[in-house]
Amino acid sequence: MNSTMDAGVGGGGAAEEFLQIHRHDPKENQCSSVLVKHIQAPVHLVWSLVRRFDQPQKYKPFVSRCVMKGDVGIGCVREVDVKSGLPATTSTERLELFDDTDHILGIKILGGDHRLKNYSSVVTVHPEIIDGRAGTMVIESFVVDVPQGNTRDETCYFVEALIRCNLKSLSNVCERMAAQDMI
Repeated sequence: MNSTMDAGVGGGGAAEEFLQIHRHDPKENQCSSVLVKHIQAPVHLVWSLVRRFDQPQKYKPFVSRCVMKGDVGIGCVREVDVKSGLPATTSTERLELFDDTDHILGIKILGGDHRLKNYSSVVTVHPEIIDGRAGTMVIESFVVDVPQGNTRDETCYFVEALIRCNLKSLSNVCERMAAQDMI
């Protein structure tokens, strides 16, 4: 497993419990990684965006539209339209994990016109103090098949780059919202 986790994660207790949620057991033809983003906004604000399985376009810059099939709940499916510029136009995704109390969201990609086969990810959102203020640590992990013709490193690099863009956008949106709340 690649690990892009910042120092300060771990050390027993709740952190260990959450790291278990992010532990994927990749098969020989898969790659897996964990990424961390620190956001200068309170956890309730960050979670209010992350939890919206039905509206990923609120912070994911590559999503142009999302159509739900049924009500939001574990097992529900969304059809996502991807903005041009990526090697995809659609993705079909199922909500696998959802815990509003512990701030856990997990998805699995069921299909679409992309090369992310057997992709699943977990996002957890944790309160922390950043520069003396309420902040949030977001942890996102994934596992995915390595497509024919690609290496494990190439696949992880590509997926990590997408996740970093999503997390940076999430950070920008949340920090803007937090700044407006303080005015």
